[in-house]
Amino acid sequence: MTTPAAPAPASQRLDPAFVRLALVLLTGVLAVVFDTTIVNVAIDTLARDLRVGVTTIQWVTTAYLLALGMAVPVTGWLVDRYGGKVVWMSALGLFLAGSIGASLAWDASSLIACRVLQGIGGGLMLPVLTTLLVQAAGGRSLGSVTALITFPVLLGPIFGPFLGGLIVQHLSWRWIFWVNVPFCVAGLILAWRLMPRFPGTGKARLDAAGLALLSPGIAAVVYGLARLDTDGGFGHPSVLVPLAAGLVLIAAFTIRARRAGDRALVDVRLFRVPSFSAATGLLFLSGFALYGAMLLVPLYFQQVRGQSPLTAGMLIAAQGVGVLASRGIAGKLTDRFGARWIAFTGLVVVALTTVPFALAGAGTDEKWLVAALVARGIGLGAVTIPVMASSYEGLERSAIPHASIITRTAQQIGGSFGTAVLAVILQWSIVEHAGHGTAGLAAAYDVAFWWSILFTAAATLLALILPTRS
Repeated sequence: MTTPAAPAPASQRLDPAFVRLALVLLTGVLAVVFDTTIVNVAIDTLARDLRVGVTTIQWVTTAYLLALGMAVPVTGWLVDRYGGKVVWMSALGLFLAGSIGASLAWDASSLIACRVLQGIGGGLMLPVLTTLLVQAAGGRSLGSVTALITFPVLLGPIFGPFLGGLIVQHLSWRWIFWVNVPFCVAGLILAWRLMPRFPGTGKARLDAAGLALLSPGIAAVVYGLARLDTDGGFGHPSVLVPLAAGLVLIAAFTIRARRAGDRALVDVRLFRVPSFSAATGLLFLSGFALYGAMLLVPLYFQQVRGQSPLTAGMLIAAQGVGVLASRGIAGKLTDRFGARWIAFTGLVVVALTTVPFALAGAGTDEKWLVAALVARGIGLGAVTIPVMASSYEGLERSAIPHASIITRTAQQIGGSFGTAVLAVILQWSIVEHAGHGTAGLAAAYDVAFWWSILFTAAATLLALILPTRS
């Protein structure tokens, strides 16, 4: 299953064929990454224009996440059965069809149906992207490879809300879906012309029983977490029942998969590799540091500082500047020194640069908060790249699709869980500080930011298990 990983020379460069493949794949996946976060900004507008309530319109987001979660586990089998190029182009075509359908939707039901189609395509594309690029790299320069893979994933939650706010403020909500079309069309043309076939063995048999356990299990967990903020707590039946059912299904799949070995839909024996287990755990916890905090920061600027959604999006883009500044050097340092100390340092930076928000009041100078966001982005870029790279350290080629599925699932559930938990903490804190005006609201956000710092601190301990190079 695994082989010892040889240290990669610091001078090692990615060959032109790999870079060309990366550009082809990233062109298509940009639509998926930005679409996920852009739509969230338009929920209120969609509810008004389609004349439906919040309980109906929230399915525009929930249905997409459920379809995405259910599609992820089957990607390994599809790639082995039909080949990487066929699966990639089919998934991109599904996402394109869903985007066009959503832009032409005539009511909430048609929009939700098209979002399901988008979710299936997006759920297939993200792990296939990772699988093909890591396999094409052949285990070399994983830090630099991961810097390429995570480039759009890191930018989505940062620039997506800004782009969404710009579209909603100046254009029709339908342009939120039309903007996907050029990326999808260009991605399909480039893949058809430039992408190798990546043929599969055609021998893998679908683990139907495993699929019947894992896909509904992931979907149930994501659904329960999506209801957490709406229904106000873990004790509500609409949250507790799907969460419990999903965890039981995932546990049953894990037990069955351990016995099935490489015949399982996902090879859970990868968790025997310490670096992979630590990386997966960190990817889960990164949901609190990245997605959870990205819920708090724009709301803080709007509710406490009185900024418009567009201005808040522009301020958050400062964090994207930090991410861009650190991603290249983080990849090179990971290839040279290993993941442990790069990720550890990045997490410390993330925790420390969140402290200004936890100490901020309604009158705190905004320029210091923007500077903290830039530094926080540097830390985030230094975390994600080494963690992702270490999850593939020493794995054989046949194990990479399984690793891609597990890491993508950990990121998705971690992001949903981090966002939901911090949303509930914020809600409880706002109730506790009610009646104290803007100062009370600022104090409520302080509490939520301290919890975010605590979760980040827990992740720093897990980072010490990651591999390093002598």
